[in-house]
Parts: sequence; structure tokens; C-alpha cells
Amino acid sequence: MNTRSIRFRVTAWYAGLLAGSLVLFGSSVYVGLEQYLRRSLADSLTREGRQIGETVLLNGTFGGDAYISDEINEHVQPELNGHLVRVLREDGGVLYQSGIPRDGSFNPSEVPIPSIDLTEVSTRKHFVSTGAALLVCTVPFTARDGNRFLIEIGTPLKESDTVLRGLLLALGLGMPVVVAVAIGGGYFLMRRVLSPVGEITRSAEQITTRNLTERLPEPKTGDELEALSIALNKMIARIEHSFRHMNRFTADASHELRTPLTILRGELEVMAQRPDINPETRDAIGSALEETERLSKIVESLLAISRLDAGEAIKTRERFDLAKLVSSTADQMRLLAEDKEIVLRCAAAAAVDVEGDPARLKQVVVNLIDNAIKYTSIGGEVDIKVQAANGNAILEVTDTGIGMPPEALPHVFERFYRVDGARSRQMGGAGLGLSIVKSICRAHGGAVHAESSSGHGSRFTVELPLVDHRN
Repeated sequence: MNTRSIRFRVTAWYAGLLAGSLVLFGSSVYVGLEQYLRRSLADSLTREGRQIGETVLLNGTFGGDAYISDEINEHVQPELNGHLVRVLREDGGVLYQSGIPRDGSFNPSEVPIPSIDLTEVSTRKHFVSTGAALLVCTVPFTARDGNRFLIEIGTPLKESDTVLRGLLLALGLGMPVVVAVAIGGGYFLMRRVLSPVGEITRSAEQITTRNLTERLPEPKTGDELEALSIALNKMIARIEHSFRHMNRFTADASHELRTPLTILRGELEVMAQRPDINPETRDAIGSALEETERLSKIVESLLAISRLDAGEAIKTRERFDLAKLVSSTADQMRLLAEDKEIVLRCAAAAAVDVEGDPARLKQVVVNLIDNAIKYTSIGGEVDIKVQAANGNAILEVTDTGIGMPPEALPHVFERFYRVDGARSRQMGGAGLGLSIVKSICRAHGGAVHAESSSGHGSRFTVELPLVDHRN
């Protein structure tokens, strides 16, 4: 998973914010419920304390201490209900104190006597030796005869603590599930939301200099994605216009240069044939003719590249055997190899059928074999191989020549690029042959690759779509 993608980052932020919100919400619910349970229990204990005062202590100690104890035990039953009940006189003396509850959860004698405050109700929390937490409410009460008492009534917090633990458990188990579902749902929604971006990306990857007329899909969403697609399409239109203008200029310039170069070459040839010129002038004219011829080849190459880029140079498309074409071309160029005592071998499989312009593809073969012979030293070897593999027709031209440094490989198919400018110029190269090879291969839906190292030769591989014999 790409952690830098927009989909991952938005989902992560969404999950983080949701988890934080749930933790904050859960904490608020927990604290709020805890306060509510404490307040409700305190109110209940306060009412119970006042009820004890009104039913037992209303007439003061008229019936005696035993009467008060019997009444509280009979009506309140603190041991049975697990409550603490303690009645204090105004002077701090204990009038009544309940015993240990039947469940043995606490010992009332462990609960310290509070400071006497006969003015207001108070609540406190106390822990006993058994670990139980008691909520104790202190209720002041004044009898008819003017005697004042302090009624303490308390109960363990185990029931409210059980409710809070259940809530905490539910939050602890439920929150991860909710967050996980939210992450999955968020990721799915992000995929749906970003699916137009994927379509735009796939369409953009298919647009090359061969199909600049195509445009990206424009989702009718009225949002930033639609605005982005429209802006990109406008940019592609501008690129298409600039590319066509550049190709048209190159083609027009090359076409216009052909005529004056032809005239110049003719004039120089006429001058070279005059008997009244001295040898130095004839040599100068011969050198000018060579440069004129070289310039004519450059112009022709530029014109060919411009037409190929514009899709106008593929005159015919027919099915033919590439192996047969390569074999015949290699035979025609064998004399060139023999002049340099280079061994030229050609291994061509039978019936490697492709579809395209045979003249243009022959130009590819000629350029590659010519370069291999040109940059291979005397006594070297050039191997040519044609085969079918993985649905492609594969042409490999391998030589044992001077090779190229690794830093030159990314640029060998660029126009006018020469690894060694001086040496290439001496050999008649202008740096356009491989550019033409790449343009022809691309026009046929194929590709060309180069492998080389200095002093160990080079290998050029052409891949073209294979035509099945069964078609």
C-alpha cells in the first residue's frame, strides 16, 4: 500500500479524527454517567436519611435508644440491604450504628465519624479494608423537641461500578469495530471518489505524440476534478497545436532546402568537371560536394522524421515476413562487411510475420546493420537474429565494436545526438539514423532498445507486433 497516496492519507486522517472523536465522546459519556449515577445514588440516600429522621427521630429520644434501634432495624433493615446507618447526637455521641451487612462487604466501624455539621447535607466517598468503596451521605435532622441529630447513611458503589465497567467494556470493544468499519468504508468511498482520477490517469498514459487529438474524460461532477480535466485538455490542445506547428515548420524547411541543395550540388559538379581549374580548387570543390551531400542527407532525414511523427510516412500497410526481409537486406550489405573483414551472420526464423510498410522497416534494418558495421573494427563480428517471442517479432543486431558508455544509452535515439561527435562526423553520421529507427518503430506500434558498454560492442533490439499465422 502506498502510504503517500491521497487515498491513504485521507483515509488515515478520517480514521484518526473519527477515533479521536469516539474517544472524546466515550470519555464524556463515561464521566457523565458516573456523575449521574453518583448524584442519583446520593439523592436516594439523602431521601432515605430524611425518611429515617421523620419516622424514627421526629419525637426525639422519647422512646429511648432501644426503641430507635428497633425501629431502624425493622423498617430500614440496613444489614439485610447492605447499608450503613448511623445516628449521631449533637454532641457527637453515637445513638445508633448498623452492624456488618450479611454479604460482609464492609464493616461500619471502619467508617470514621465525620465532623459534626448540623447545617447542610454532605456526601463523601470512603474505601474500607475489603476494598469496597462506600458513598456516605450525612443528613442533619431536628426533632420536635429541639434535639438535633446527624444521620449517616451509606451504601457500596458496586452496582454503579458494575454499570460503568460494562460501559467501559462496551466502548473498548465497540470503538475498534466502529473505527475498522469506518476505515473500510472510508477507503471504499475514497476509491469511488477517486475513480475518475484513475480514468484520467489511464487516458493520459495512452496519449503520445501519435494521438495528440485524443482528450481526457471530463467527469460531469461540477467540482475540482472536472475543472482539472478541462484544464488538462486545454493544455493538450496547446501541445498538439505547438507540435503540429513544429512538425510543419521542420517539414516545410526541409522541403524548401532540398531544391537549393540540389542546385548547389549540380553547380559544384559542373565546376569540378571544368578542365581549366587547378588541383587545389578541384579538391576544395570536392570537399564542398561532400558537405553538400551530407547536408542533403540531413535534410532528407529531417523530412522523414517529420512525416513519421505526423503519421504521414507509412505509405502502405501489408503483411510480410520480417525474417525474409532481414535476410535479404543482410545479404545486400554483406559486401560492406567484407570490405572491413567483418563476419556478418544472420539467423532468421521462418515466417515471422508482421504488418506494416516493408520499405520503412527495411530502412530500420539498413540503419542498424550499417551502424554495426561502421562502428566495428576490422576483423570484428556482427550477428543478426530474427525470432518470434511473447507475441512480438524480435530483431536483434549485435556487434563487437567500440560500444557506448552507460551515460550515452538514454540519449542514443535523440536527434543529432552523437556519442563521439568528431568520429561520427568523419564517418558521415549526423545523429539522425537512430532517431529515424525509433520513429519508424513507433509508427508501427513497436519499440527499439539499446544495450552497450564501452569496448564490448552494442546490441539493438527491435520489437514489433507479431501477426498470427492463423489470422
